[in-house]
Amino acid sequence: MLEMRPDCEKCGRNLPADLHGAFICSMECTFCANCADKLDELCPNCGGDLLDRPLREGAILAKYPASTERKHKG
Repeated sequence: MLEMRPDCEKCGRNLPADLHGAFICSMECTFCANCADKLDELCPNCGGDLLDRPLREGAILAKYPASTERKHKG
């Protein structure tokens, strides 16, 4: 199950699990759309592709909440 990280690792923007706009690599590094564009959709941590993160909504989000651990180091 995806961790659904709550923020962009580069700029710190909030990325709610139930809204579009988050991009992840296979290691679950997470970036907002603006930062992913600036990175040419390549993860700076592992070199993997950054792809649209799927949504987690409603009852599933309630049962399996997103992570609250922020990764932005700014």
